[in-house]
Parts: sequence; C-alpha cells; structure tokens
Amino acid sequence: MPAAEGVLLRSVTMWLLLQSLLLLASCLCSVAAFPRGCYPSEEEGLKTFRCSNARLTEVPRDIPNDTNKLFLDSNRIPFLPRDAFRDLPLLLELDLSHNAIASVESGAFRGLAEHLHSLDLSSNRLVSLSKDAFNNLKAKVNLSNNPWLCDCRLQELIRTVDLVAGSSGGIVCHSSTQEEHVGKAFLQVIADTDFCNVYKKTTDIAMLVTMFGWFAMVISYLVYYVRQNQEDARRHLEYLKSLPSKQRRSEESSTISTVV
Repeated sequence: MPAAEGVLLRSVTMWLLLQSLLLLASCLCSVAAFPRGCYPSEEEGLKTFRCSNARLTEVPRDIPNDTNKLFLDSNRIPFLPRDAFRDLPLLLELDLSHNAIASVESGAFRGLAEHLHSLDLSSNRLVSLSKDAFNNLKAKVNLSNNPWLCDCRLQELIRTVDLVAGSSGGIVCHSSTQEEHVGKAFLQVIADTDFCNVYKKTTDIAMLVTMFGWFAMVISYLVYYVRQNQEDARRHLEYLKSLPSKQRRSEESSTISTVV
C-alpha cells in the first residue's frame, strides 16, 4: 500500500509540474508576442496596454482586443492609417501624444465612435487635418502643441470636435493664411476672423476675374471681326472704283445684291 501511495504521489506531482510548465510557456509566448517595451496591466479595474517610450514607428498589431486604455505616447509613429484601431471594440482611452504624427487617414478611428471618450493627439506634427478624420467620434480630443496652419480647414475641424477642457489655448497658429495671426491662439483668432468666409470671398473674386477675362476675349474677337469685315469691304469698294464704268456698275449691283 505505501508503494502504491508513493506512485500516486509522484504521478500527481508530475502532473502539477507539467501544468505549471504549460502555463509558464503560455505566459512566455503571450509576452513574446507583444512588441518590445509593451506590456498589459490592469489600472483601476480597466485593462490597460502600455507602449510608452517603446520606439514604435507604427501602431502595434498584437494589442489585446479587450483593452480599455491604450498608451502609445512618446514613440516615433509618423501617421495613422485607415482602421488602425478597428480590432479594439472596448477601447475607452487612447493616448498618442508626443509622437511624430503628421497625417491621419480618413477612417483611422473607425469603430471607436460609440465608446472612446478620450483621445490625446497633443505634441505631434499635425499641420492640417480634415474634419472627416474624426467622423462621428464623440471623444474629448486634445490637439494642442502641434504646428497648425490656421485656415478654413482648421476652423471646420475645431467646430466639429469636442476639445478637452483647457487644451484650446495650446492650439496656436504656427503658420497662417494671414501673417498677422502667426503665434496667436487659434480660438482667439477666429473670434474676430472667419477664415472660411475669407476663402469664399477669394473664390468669388477669382470666379469674377475669370468670367471678366472670358467676356473681354469675346468682345475683343467681335471687335476684331467687325473691323476685319469693314477693311475687306473698303478694299472691295476701292477695287470696284478702279474698274471701267459698265463693269463697275455690274459689280456694284452684284455687291449690293449680295449684301441684301
């Protein structure tokens, strides 16, 4: 009996050891699948995935799809492609600050409209951005500390998004369609200037100039045509005068009939 118990004990021990090894291997494989410098954790009951300062040059693909908070800040990501976060249906917070993001494709945040409530794009390289980039997005957005071009496009964008409280002062004109606005806070500028109205006036003026140009061309052609005909008629009359009497009268009658 003691021998049988010893065999059973060894079997149980081996089984537990095998289970532990399998669990460890599973954990190691899971960790190995993440980009270097990235790791999952749990913060305030929310599943978090951190890739801060991980030297990333693109949005990682192997982010757990049950992630609630995603930190991709302080990396080297240059742009956000379409459907960059489509496999993250539970994402609530997204931090993309302190990257090199200069462009955001339309549809980059597709799939996040209903649940994302915080999006940080501060301290990047955004100069201009279409309002369609945030299509249907309800999140609070931070767009401060970017080298913005202040124009109608930025005005339409700002009117579309819901800015994080206190972040609007950081949206400053790095360049502008009107030089006197450079270095000023954009919301301060649009309190007195309607960039889109200025753009519309410029477009209207351009259309008027174009129409006037075409009109002037038509008038010039008509004047040229009339003068050319007058010159031809004058030469023909001089020619008729140089003919003998009978032939001249015949030619004049023919000319008058033709004119009539």
